[in-house]
Amino acid sequence: MPKDAVRILVTGAAGQIGYALAPMIARGIMLGPEQPVILHLLDIQPLAESLKGVRMELIDAAFPLLQGILATTDVNEACKGVNIAVMILVVANPANTNALIFKEFAPSIPVKNITCLTRLDLNRALSHISERLNVDVRDVKNVIIWGNHSSTQYPDANYATATTDSGEKSVRELVADDPWRYVVYCFYRIDSEYINSVRERGAEIIKARKLSSALSAASAACDHVHDWIIGTAKGTWVSMGVYSDGSYGIQPGIIYSFPVTCQKGEWSIVQGLKINEFSREKMDTSMKELTREESLVYSCLNQT
Repeated sequence: MPKDAVRILVTGAAGQIGYALAPMIARGIMLGPEQPVILHLLDIQPLAESLKGVRMELIDAAFPLLQGILATTDVNEACKGVNIAVMILVVANPANTNALIFKEFAPSIPVKNITCLTRLDLNRALSHISERLNVDVRDVKNVIIWGNHSSTQYPDANYATATTDSGEKSVRELVADDPWRYVVYCFYRIDSEYINSVRERGAEIIKARKLSSALSAASAACDHVHDWIIGTAKGTWVSMGVYSDGSYGIQPGIIYSFPVTCQKGEWSIVQGLKINEFSREKMDTSMKELTREESLVYSCLNQT
């Protein structure tokens, strides 16, 4: 039996990321190849003509799964009847703190429904490991992005594994005789070409394109929502910026990137991972940055 169409709201739809994201959703990358969608595209009034152009291109692409498009600058019209909007993914930077601000101004939305994007950082980390080990990126899993979507984020490969011709092994084991192993253990330990490429990838793309990394960010947003709704594979976790419940000693109430598993539209923080001294330091550094941002936000809100 054909599925009913799902209405998905994309804000900033005339911007670079929105422009790249909309066709990915329409093609079925986010919700699968059998799920019809109706896109609600929202942007600000000065971009109304650009938004109209996005709508025309989506129509011209003739996506089989795309059953309708609403392009509007009216927030109320855009939000009417949507299915995927109350599952919030904040992409715009500073993503973690923007998600926290959203929580404050939308108290009726459960905090479990508010997330921010650190999947782009995770995808970059996975791809660099896959290149280094010469394996398919699909065969690398369980890298973790801890903390803020900023230069203090901590990409942690202590629990990462990769599948090779000889089976699944820890990334540590696969690089045991390689000086690069120290970068794998904790990407920030050595000032190397590898770690710089992870930390500065966004800046490198801006330098090359003269524009931000919209395509990869849009793809990461699709991955984030896909796993959130469809679920993560057994034995695999991903990273999402979510509301801290105090796990791993992280201050409750901030939006912090944790390793999570997802099932039936619910995320759960992976528990029981051992944290070494170096990881603890990096995780706490990112937490402190977020608590400073939190204090600034509440200071500004209290003045309004």
